[in-house]
Amino acid sequence: MALKATIIKARLNISDMNRHHYQEYPMTVAQHPSETEQRLMIRLLAFALNASEELQFTKGLCAEDEPELWVRELDDSISLWIDLGLPEEKRIKKACTQAKQVVLYTYGENNQSIWWQKNQQKLSQYKNLTIVSLAYEQTQQLAAMASRSVDLTITIEDNEVWVSNNEQTLQITLTSLLAQG
Repeated sequence: MALKATIIKARLNISDMNRHHYQEYPMTVAQHPSETEQRLMIRLLAFALNASEELQFTKGLCAEDEPELWVRELDDSISLWIDLGLPEEKRIKKACTQAKQVVLYTYGENNQSIWWQKNQQKLSQYKNLTIVSLAYEQTQQLAAMASRSVDLTITIEDNEVWVSNNEQTLQITLTSLLAQG
């Protein structure tokens, strides 16, 4: 018997000082049975960092050929492709050929630097690619904020993100590995 996704009700109150974007986003997000709380919260963070009316969650883990989030144009072209984790170079190449802009948020314990050393030279050739590294300790603290009803206030300024709920505030530093997009 297949496990069902967990439905998460989220409300993100976003103040993005970099883009002068201030808006509240109520949303319903499906957490795949194999998805960790850390990954779920990074998806919400990625949404906040790129928030717009056009930005949409995709099928995510259920569809290998789709990113986690995207912006599709009326002509069905992809203007923004957002992925998470440490994907193979082949997947990133596909994204860069299909989308005008690609943003990758990397995370993980002890393996980001190894992945970056292995892929840096190849990935530097993609002129529409931006890669942002998220520190493992900070994403673990973010995961602790997960619940079935997530209510977050997110403030973004320069390379810093402050995420708070009713109980705590967390500062996340965005480390740019590649900024070509």
